[in-house]
Amino acid sequence: MATPASTNTAASGRSADLIKGLTLLDSTTLVMGSMIGSGIFIVAAEVAREVRSPGLFLLSWVLSGLMTVIAAVSYGELAAMMPRAGGQYVYLREAFGPLFGFLYGWTLFLVIQTGTIAAVAVAFGKFLGVFIPGVSAGNSLLELGQVPVFGHRVTLAISSQQLVAILVLLGLAAVNIFGLRTGARVQNIFTALKVAALVGMVAAGLGWSAGHPAAPQPGGLWSGVRWNLATLTVLAVALVGPLFSSDAWNNVTFTGAEVIHPKRNLPLALATGTIVVCTLYFLCNLVYLKVLPLAGSPNGAGVMERGIQYAAEDRVATAAMQVILGPKGALLMAAAIVISTFGCINGLTLAGARVYYAMAKDGLFFPSVAQVHPRYRTPAVSLMVQAVWGCLLTLSGTYNELLDYVIFAVVFFYILTIAGLFRLRWRRPDTPRPYRAWGYPVLPALYILLASFVEWALLIHKTGRSLAGLCIVALGVPVYYVWRRRAGRRIAPA
Repeated sequence: MATPASTNTAASGRSADLIKGLTLLDSTTLVMGSMIGSGIFIVAAEVAREVRSPGLFLLSWVLSGLMTVIAAVSYGELAAMMPRAGGQYVYLREAFGPLFGFLYGWTLFLVIQTGTIAAVAVAFGKFLGVFIPGVSAGNSLLELGQVPVFGHRVTLAISSQQLVAILVLLGLAAVNIFGLRTGARVQNIFTALKVAALVGMVAAGLGWSAGHPAAPQPGGLWSGVRWNLATLTVLAVALVGPLFSSDAWNNVTFTGAEVIHPKRNLPLALATGTIVVCTLYFLCNLVYLKVLPLAGSPNGAGVMERGIQYAAEDRVATAAMQVILGPKGALLMAAAIVISTFGCINGLTLAGARVYYAMAKDGLFFPSVAQVHPRYRTPAVSLMVQAVWGCLLTLSGTYNELLDYVIFAVVFFYILTIAGLFRLRWRRPDTPRPYRAWGYPVLPALYILLASFVEWALLIHKTGRSLAGLCIVALGVPVYYVWRRRAGRRIAPA
């Protein structure tokens, strides 16, 4: 349980425990700040290459936004019902048993949370290189050789870009050790800055388009679209980018034990944060289409010739701002992405550590991870373990490889958790529910249907990486029983 506190220090004479210190504002900025990383600025290029239609391009962002908001308001019921440290880990444990909770926590630690942190940290280093040329993936500082990973040879090396990513991960883990309020203040500041950056980009784009003709889109909005299974499958695969860009909204549930008035504030934060961010995401992509043609050539001489599909290094937002503001637009966009990724890493770091803490309290992770700093009342060991593993993952692959591994496992557990909403309604009908999911049972069922189709499409079109994600989940089964045996007791639902 969390104990009320308003400062970063512990009350004298009490055993160390987590504190309640996150307000509605803090919770909402945690939702929004964890969602907004680097994806919104770059994944539009991959989506455009997949769908090759302006209409399908926008539809992919509409669908991902719809799925995200439906999932968030569904989670709101579970969050208000069980406002505990660990969030989604607890929901799966209560709905399906401790094995399923562990498999989520296991996958979160190995791939989902730490993989996302690593990907965003690498993106931070990439865009910091715009201002500091020495920070580059090509500037190798140390070669560590090659290792086989899922049938591929992966070169382990430390570039200046990776070194920056590692330093940021370790630095923000340390910041979050110094109190819940310290991490929350960092999150509030950087979330405000990056939301302002997105609003500014949308305003600049819409203002520019009011005085200029829209970018040419040959064939119109629905050029070449045939509404059949093949088109729907392509659309489902293309959702990977938008869903990844919209991910991590659930992180606020991990901090459930530390939220003030959680039965009210958690559902409100989930709904408000996802609606605002998904709306901004759609408007950003609408601006991209107004400013840049969707189609382009990889050999194009300028931003208009390259279009959204082949924007230099997939930096679609940068290309759009160059059209609107000229050369200074690229620098402004790089600064916005550096701010955005830094804030995202902080939110992911703050929240993720609470899951491993909860697992350790249940006897399903290293006992030391359950330790709370006696002065600052934060899961200090969990924060550092997460940071160290995230640092190792920065050496494991590119942004897109991490994206593909992460999104399949993420959607799988979202489906399972929302299925748990139905199961708990049936098994525990009399449990108090301060908030009930909007549109139940239609909207949660719609999410499960849409997300299952995305998973099927990924298995068909990105089989190797999707199966790798499933293997990571499955490997957790024997590990779970090893932990159970070490714990020497049955792990009962809390």
